[in-house]
Amino acid sequence: MTDLPDVPAGSWGDAPGVRAATLDDMPAVRRVARRFGLLSGWPPGAPDFLDAERTLGTLLVAPAHPADASESARGFGGTLRRGDLTHLGDLFVLPAHQSSGIGRTLLSRLLAGDGPKATFASSDPRAISLYIRHGLRPWCPLLYLTGPATTGLPAPPVRPTPPDAIAPLDSHVSGGDRHDTLTWYATLPGVQAYTTGEGYAFTRTTAGETLIGPAGGTTPQNCATAVLGALAATGTPGTAKLALPGLHPLVPTLIAAGWRIADLDTLMADDAALALIHPDRYAPHPDLG
Repeated sequence: MTDLPDVPAGSWGDAPGVRAATLDDMPAVRRVARRFGLLSGWPPGAPDFLDAERTLGTLLVAPAHPADASESARGFGGTLRRGDLTHLGDLFVLPAHQSSGIGRTLLSRLLAGDGPKATFASSDPRAISLYIRHGLRPWCPLLYLTGPATTGLPAPPVRPTPPDAIAPLDSHVSGGDRHDTLTWYATLPGVQAYTTGEGYAFTRTTAGETLIGPAGGTTPQNCATAVLGALAATGTPGTAKLALPGLHPLVPTLIAAGWRIADLDTLMADDAALALIHPDRYAPHPDLG
């Protein structure tokens, strides 16, 4: 998450208002997203997480000033729901407009209302302070791991499964039901869901790369088993990527197998969300939560 607001939003002369993004706004939103490298794992021309936020959650845009022909958007923010839980997936403002109040306005709109709330916050202390002021607390690091797709680790058998069959377990470990989001994701090219019966994992294979997540299990070990089984089931050489909470038991296993931590965020949540999410048996999708 990137935004460092410290001035209240005002009129067009200060910070623009924000509004729900329409289909016509998507090119402008994606231009901002590309500035921050957010679409690197999503093939051009195919649906991406921004489409999911617009159609299944909430996607807000801060349009550029009408007189500014050099830009079409100054920033955007998006959320997806898991039952009553709101997952803040994105909050990005172009550098020239940070500290203008745009981010604060976006965040206030996106986190308005009751219900549990969670996000993956960047390491910028000003961003973390902003989320704390909205009732979220730092919980644990979220590690973005990368390594060889062929791990050499024991890989129990898994079988392909429709998202309907694993939605209840995903709801239990992730904090709420998101059947629509899982169904949407399963229709994308290269995506397959697998199950062991006691765990599940989604994989998405693109050119030379496999992304694992979301994944979960009835126990931490069942989650780890599903991840390793799904990774082996893809049968695709190359690089694999996986986001894991720092306290997940699979972290030391993968590090010992030669994986590395490419980046990290902070998993933040309010007290209500802390009671729902099980980070020791859950591997979120980096963009969908």
